[in-house]
Amino acid sequence: MNLRLVKLDIKYKSHLVDMLEEWYSTGEKIIPYTIRKNHYHDFSNYLNNLEIKAGTENLVPDSTFFCLDEERNIFVGAVNIRHYLNDSLLLNGGHIGVGVRPSERRKGIATKMINLALLECKKLGINRALMVCYKENVGSAKSIINNGGELENEIIVEDRIEQRYWININ
Repeated sequence: MNLRLVKLDIKYKSHLVDMLEEWYSTGEKIIPYTIRKNHYHDFSNYLNNLEIKAGTENLVPDSTFFCLDEERNIFVGAVNIRHYLNDSLLLNGGHIGVGVRPSERRKGIATKMINLALLECKKLGINRALMVCYKENVGSAKSIINNGGELENEIIVEDRIEQRYWININ
């Protein structure tokens, strides 16, 4: 499996549509949030509003990448990297949000995507990244731990237990 992170471009429009239509058909919440916040059928608007370029009081700049399986020429997931943490992200959200499309789970893709995201974090000057996941999401926790994640604590957010992991980036 040859995976790499790519920025969204018109040449990947069909890849995006294919992945999101599969995801929406399951009825589950799509993660990371940034890839579901705008309607993908208006591709130009979707592309122009995918990332936050300048921070505000409540929002931080971010970078969104799609994970391309080069052998099959499909998107298998997405990664959103927040360039720094505000109080909200420090509690719930972290630096990196990762989502794997439903048909591609349990194949080691999330572990590889996190590894690739950590390389992007390093380019941004992030030396220590926070990742969070729901306690019941054992697969996400394993993917984070496989990348050096160390559990700091567990907190309750909206009646669910979230685990907060820190990863040192070399």
